[in-house]
Amino acid sequence: MCALALTSCAPQEQDVNATALVTEPEVSAAPEPASAPVNTDTTTTAAVVRPVAPEKAAVERASVEETAKPESYPGPAPLPGAILPGKRIIAYYGNLLSKRMGILGELPPEQMLAKLDEEVAKWAKADSLTPVQPALHAIVVTAQGHPSAGGKYRLRMTHKMIDDVLELAKQRDAIVFLDIQVGQSTLQQEIPPLEKYLKMPNVHLGIDAEFSMKEGGIPGRSIGTFDAEDINYATGYLADLVKTHNIPPKLLIVHRFTQRMITNYENIKLRPETQVIMHMDGWGSPALKKDTFRRYIQKEPVQFTGFKLFYKNDLRKSPRLMTPEEILGLKPTPLYIQYQ
Repeated sequence: MCALALTSCAPQEQDVNATALVTEPEVSAAPEPASAPVNTDTTTTAAVVRPVAPEKAAVERASVEETAKPESYPGPAPLPGAILPGKRIIAYYGNLLSKRMGILGELPPEQMLAKLDEEVAKWAKADSLTPVQPALHAIVVTAQGHPSAGGKYRLRMTHKMIDDVLELAKQRDAIVFLDIQVGQSTLQQEIPPLEKYLKMPNVHLGIDAEFSMKEGGIPGRSIGTFDAEDINYATGYLADLVKTHNIPPKLLIVHRFTQRMITNYENIKLRPETQVIMHMDGWGSPALKKDTFRRYIQKEPVQFTGFKLFYKNDLRKSPRLMTPEEILGLKPTPLYIQYQ
């Protein structure tokens, strides 16, 4: 992938051989659970109606009402203009300059948007009670396997690439996420250069712990980590933008698929100006993905949850992708769905 530096960056970062890392390590999971037996009897039988005692009927009504109650989420009540939990976000992920980093750049724009339309329609059908919000999720700081300019093992994209994503998003009234893979840099160094975009009402942020090499490692050779302190910096920065520019709350996507990727999750601050989505980013079979969700998302809840589907990697050891109906059965129910 060929990419130029952000025009606002002092040293120009350019490397015609620079290829963003796309490794997605497989995570451990429990064995595939046995399927429930299927009733194959197609004989039609007459329905039997039995009277129900009043007290039993009252219990049944209460049970139905309890089931119908909406899910509750930790943190402050949503401010006006907040996207969650009123909508479900369906996002296409990648980089316009690379066909190897996700569906966003793999297909020509028109085909990509048409395919996104199909996924949006599937989710609208699977859960007709939750409006669908389309999104484009672009990696704008990509981890590198070599030092690159400044020795940070990361490459900043140009403003033009971000502008192109914004133009595509307009065609579908989609929101945009700018994703950061810091390498040996930090969020403190990489978020501020994006402020021009992050103060736009329709632009949000993603941070990828996999490529945060705090101990000086090379991205792709080991899995990185973010601490609650890093996430609190990101939400604090976004909250300040919301208050300063009087814009709707910002979304923060935090990628995760191992234990160590996020440390001290219980210290993550929940602010009214931001909405944190802990995003299950692992690939594999449906059983593997469900187990990863249980281990690192459900057992360490923060606020909202996300779930990623890989058009290619998920099919390496499985004949199919998980369906919307399967993902809707997870608890807490994911409100951010990402396709790579």
